[in-house]
Amino acid sequence: MDSAVEAALRSRIIQWVQDQAEANGGFLHRDELLDFHIDGQKLPVIDYSRGIRNPQAFGSTLSIVSAADGPYDDTESEDGLLHYAYRTGDPWSGDNRKLRHAMETGMPLILFRKEVPKIYTPVAPVYVVDDEPENRQFLIALDEAFRFIPNTRNLTTPQREYAVRLAKQRLHQPAFRTRVLVAYETRCAICELKHGALLDAAHIMPDSDERGVPTVNNGLALCKIHHAAYDQNMMGVTPDGEVRIALDLLEEIDGPMLKHGLQEMHGRLLAQPRRRADRPDRDLLAWRFERFSTQ
Repeated sequence: MDSAVEAALRSRIIQWVQDQAEANGGFLHRDELLDFHIDGQKLPVIDYSRGIRNPQAFGSTLSIVSAADGPYDDTESEDGLLHYAYRTGDPWSGDNRKLRHAMETGMPLILFRKEVPKIYTPVAPVYVVDDEPENRQFLIALDEAFRFIPNTRNLTTPQREYAVRLAKQRLHQPAFRTRVLVAYETRCAICELKHGALLDAAHIMPDSDERGVPTVNNGLALCKIHHAAYDQNMMGVTPDGEVRIALDLLEEIDGPMLKHGLQEMHGRLLAQPRRRADRPDRDLLAWRFERFSTQ
């Protein structure tokens, strides 16, 4: 396939992945990725059984999958780059050759984090920016700018800080959203709205706090209005999961959104995840509710 044709096709695939993921709430299901069609032709976006997708007609890798065993990506290092191990076999052929070709041509890839079985969080585009044969690994960046840094193995302090900050924004936050929304079955824990595109993962303990780790029991699936109200302390949640609306807001008279969207939520109980381990931590709820009560 001509490189210009491949680049245009790849751009369309990445756009579809991003649009479909956002419609779902930030993630895609395995079946959606395997059953993708473009121009009347089936073109799976992930491989059926391997963690790398190299369509036969493509000169470069289309996507890679990283399993997530904890709150952070297990292939990520302190430099904010992903260290992707060579595929088994000849380091100069097969999958490794197509990854290397992506580095040489600057072709963008899709990184999928496999958060839970059959659920994938896309991060795209990402770029292969360096090759370390001595370590049998490629370095993958979340920003094209790193393609033009002469030595990505020894980033300057500002470059490293930027890479780490970017990883938090483009890798950790979307992954947190996926885990929380999946645990809450893609519905707002307060009003039970089920449109994924209108749902967020709200931190109980803010992520600006060192204790605000991106684990499901530190999160609530909330629609955008309830997320905003929670962040602004217009709404609180007791340790027992009861929703409270700020008194001044309860006394206010406004249109139907205030009445039905906020005031009528006062006294409701959170709809909680099925798995006990995913349910909001009582101590974190208590900490957050105290700040709501004393504002």
